[in-house]
Amino acid sequence: MPLRSCFRTHNLHRKLLHAARVMGPTLVACAFAGVAHAQGTMDFSGAQTLMGTFKTFAIYAGAVICFGGLIFAGIRMMSGRFQDAIPGLFGALFGAGVLGWGAGWIGSLTGQSM
Repeated sequence: MPLRSCFRTHNLHRKLLHAARVMGPTLVACAFAGVAHAQGTMDFSGAQTLMGTFKTFAIYAGAVICFGGLIFAGIRMMSGRFQDAIPGLFGALFGAGVLGWGAGWIGSLTGQSM
């Protein structure tokens, strides 16, 4: 086999490989675009139920955090350590924020009232 024909074959092979690397992502994207158009609509009927579950969780979690912070702060205050009760009071404030703002924000996303 002459040396020139070997270089020509190798050069052609390299050019074809480069063209495949350049065109490959475009061809894959075009193939998936056709499938995406044929898909149809998506059903979000369970989204209201799921968001209602999240809202209920935010209400209960906020109440538990708030109540736990108040108990922690109350025990510290009854023992006379008022400075140690401050983190418990901030915990109760955080729980109240989760309870009020968290549930309200989730309700505003779904149109549900408290």
